[in-house]
Amino acid sequence: MINVFVLQNGRLNQVPIESRGDLEKLEPVWVDLTDPNDDERQWVKAIYGVTLPGEDEVKDIEASARYYEAENGDLHLRTDFLLEEDDGPSRIVTVAFILAKKMLFSVHTDDLPVFRLVRMRARSRPGSIVDYMDVLLDLYATDAEYSADALEGIYQNLEEVSGRVLQEEFTDRDAADALSAIAHEEDLNGRIRRNMMDTRRAVSFLMRGRLLNSEQFEEARQILRDIESLDGHTSFLFDKINFLMDATVGFININQNKIIKIFSVASVAFLPPTLIASVYGMNFDNIPELKWALGYPWAWALMITSAIAPFLYFRHRGWLK
Repeated sequence: MINVFVLQNGRLNQVPIESRGDLEKLEPVWVDLTDPNDDERQWVKAIYGVTLPGEDEVKDIEASARYYEAENGDLHLRTDFLLEEDDGPSRIVTVAFILAKKMLFSVHTDDLPVFRLVRMRARSRPGSIVDYMDVLLDLYATDAEYSADALEGIYQNLEEVSGRVLQEEFTDRDAADALSAIAHEEDLNGRIRRNMMDTRRAVSFLMRGRLLNSEQFEEARQILRDIESLDGHTSFLFDKINFLMDATVGFININQNKIIKIFSVASVAFLPPTLIASVYGMNFDNIPELKWALGYPWAWALMITSAIAPFLYFRHRGWLK
């Protein structure tokens, strides 16, 4: 899919593209390609002289491959964006940006919520975008906002988990659900932190390259300040996640200790009756109670009494609670 955007009356408007002829008539400020096919790649190369990177090139994480200037003067950037999906775990999608001929080209495999937000806001806020660099900075700023919203969601979910962990009755099933939820939020929090680190590197690269005017430079500094505040919040969430993880594991150990305590009490309580039964089960002829008429009920009485006595003692000491 190829999405082309032009500036009209201070607004970023999308122009439908159905053929190469439609693309040749435009002077776009932003060309966004989502999982482009071979024809769309050829159109961009033939019309604008820009060679789009392949999927393997986009995923290259070496610093020299993520930010560099080509021999023809085109600027290439690779930036990670967060993608949350309702039917699966969150993941990171790497986007390739190419700044060439005062246009922004972006290539990615999935339609990202950050890109949808930028398109929607640009239509409703005339004058917010002046050139292709404003589009790129707006994408980075929106990415920081999207990550902040995701962090708020993590905090709310952890509050729910905290309520379940600290409830009076905490079963093994509750512990399993809590551990699953905590692991999911920890994974998402880590992806957000990685995403923000990558965005900081990209914005810093633009600032060092002196590619921004004074207003754009100040906007880039504000993006870095927002990312700095998000870093502190992710650290706080990591601490909260570790606390909930330790608390959950602690309650699991308590439940297991209760089970072990029951078995220990039972084994100790039944040890005296076992000893009595063993004594009267010896194969000796000279056992005083062997021919006693009340010997059998006497042995049962001793075994029952010796079993009840430890339970009463344990209950008195509070060990059965």
